[in-house]
Amino acid sequence: MARLVLRLLALCCLVAAAFLPAAAPAAENSGGRGPLVLAAASLQESMNAAADRWAALGHPRPVLSFAASSALARQIEAHAPADLFVSADEDWMDDVARAGLVAPRTRARLVTNALVIVAPAGSPLRLYPAPGFALMQALAGGKLAMGDPAAVPAGRYGKAALERLGVWNQVQGQVARAENVRAALALVAHGAAPLGVVYATDARAEPGVKVVGVFPAGSHAPITYPVARLTASTHPDAEAFRRFLLSAEGKAIFRRFGFVAH
Repeated sequence: MARLVLRLLALCCLVAAAFLPAAAPAAENSGGRGPLVLAAASLQESMNAAADRWAALGHPRPVLSFAASSALARQIEAHAPADLFVSADEDWMDDVARAGLVAPRTRARLVTNALVIVAPAGSPLRLYPAPGFALMQALAGGKLAMGDPAAVPAGRYGKAALERLGVWNQVQGQVARAENVRAALALVAHGAAPLGVVYATDARAEPGVKVVGVFPAGSHAPITYPVARLTASTHPDAEAFRRFLLSAEGKAIFRRFGFVAH
């Protein structure tokens, strides 16, 4: 009788095993999430759209974390876990690469952008950035919102442009230094600053502002966004998602949000 019971138990175990799910794929071994992407704050809408499309293709949706490129680079250098880094300039990607944290042959230019001056949506102002233009007068005692020129890429580009046009010395005491470009955009959208220097794509994403001036391309270095896989990456989808971002379909998504993608 005992042997019969043991045989029945063994048979039940075999039958139950036949209905168990197969071994979890690699993506599920990553907790069911997609790769962790650290991306510049100005990429919020476009990168979310790209992540949504990737998920629609049947992959776990990437986990996105947005901040100033400087803050993200420091997180990477402090060995925070991440799979991909998308910077708003080449300098912060250079810093991460010098630290040996960029996977070889994975760095590539993703998109480019333009630099503009914004005002609250109802402003009647119109500025024409050129040598000696009347930026100080347009501020009328108010603040010029921009990313911190000491670290934030948009702030660096903005300072370079204002220096090239000969007005930085006049306005530097009026600068409200924000932690990232979206924070600068919010200051203008909420009326805390009459003018701000942001990317063209930021202005497009915020109905509370209007573009009142466009900086000449030659007034600052090209605004490029490099993407790279990090050496700490262990997610099996990381490289595939990086390649998707650089694909024709991926770049078409960024173009929808005003970026230039070749």
